[in-house]
Amino acid sequence: MSSPPLLEGFTVLDLSSVGPASRCSRILADYGASVIKVGPTSRKASVQIQPPYFSYGAGRGMKRVQVDLKATEGKAAFLRLAAAADVVIESFRPGVAARLGIGYDDLKRLNPRVVYCSTSGYGQDGPYSSWTGHDLNYLALGGFLDCSSRRDDGAPAIPGATVADSAAGGMQAAIAILAALLRRGASGEGAYLDVSVADGVLSLMSLHIDEYLATRNEPGPGSNILTGRYACYDLYRTRDGKWLSLAAIEPAFFANLCKALGLERWIPYQLDDARQEEIRAALRKAFAERDRDDWIAELAPADTCVAPVYSVPELVDDPHLLARKVFLEAKHPEHGGFRQVGPVLAGGRREQPAHRVRSEAETDTDALLREVGMTKQQIEELRHAGVVE
Repeated sequence: MSSPPLLEGFTVLDLSSVGPASRCSRILADYGASVIKVGPTSRKASVQIQPPYFSYGAGRGMKRVQVDLKATEGKAAFLRLAAAADVVIESFRPGVAARLGIGYDDLKRLNPRVVYCSTSGYGQDGPYSSWTGHDLNYLALGGFLDCSSRRDDGAPAIPGATVADSAAGGMQAAIAILAALLRRGASGEGAYLDVSVADGVLSLMSLHIDEYLATRNEPGPGSNILTGRYACYDLYRTRDGKWLSLAAIEPAFFANLCKALGLERWIPYQLDDARQEEIRAALRKAFAERDRDDWIAELAPADTCVAPVYSVPELVDDPHLLARKVFLEAKHPEHGGFRQVGPVLAGGRREQPAHRVRSEAETDTDALLREVGMTKQQIEELRHAGVVE
């Protein structure tokens, strides 16, 4: 018999609709937490971005309540939910939650054990705290873009994934929440967490930043082995026009590669700056002689640190990923069936029944409010007043 999900029994209120906070609640739900998405009523829906039906796991494993937080009765209903919650996540501009009367101090009076997580681009204080921004802005300020490869016009390339939102923001928030819950288990005390996505980018960039602070060596494209200084860590085009990645940092792996390609003469010069263009030219010529998948079949199992550069249409049918059960089935009432990325982080339950995606109008408001002590008549009065849906 399988063990229960790792976060079973924890209740999370998530006031966000997109971005780092929603990335965080997706992670917590994948570990079994009961996540309740708190959104505005339909008449106030324009205040939030509504993500596409397939995004953020399409609401998999989550419940939904719609409430007008600016209405006195709506705020009171939310506070009832918050009084019974383990975690509250919000992504308003700094100070907004407090002005609405649902900030940490407001909730702590009702629920001293609550873990309250505020996510924002630049943090709750500091000169930039009021700035608006998105993923690209945080990667720019945190040095990530400047250390990335350049486009033909000399500008840093725009990353192919929202690294700041997902890793610097969502994962940071999830880690902080889990740490706070662990401490609460010992002390009984809740916590307030100020998650700054820009701070999170600094954590991702710490290898480069710490090197600069210690040595004054300025990082950037080609400045060290991890940013393309050496031919053993690069991308190469194959005969069919596709690409493969080479990351043979360790001398033994580079030697394995050179032997497999008949390029043994370059083994002693792996980190010789004067010979890098010659080595790159030799590798380009060798890899151009065969198709990508032929090279992968030969080299990847041979300790050479080679992997294919996949497009998304390729990776969703990769036999290794399919064997790892990383995709789940889902079905939308209007758009039909589709696959989606499942709980792929370690400890998540990969084998699950098909997820039934609910329509935007379907909520759990009545059931959730009844769970925190409201009567059927009270809920009907709130609904009639347009305060909940």
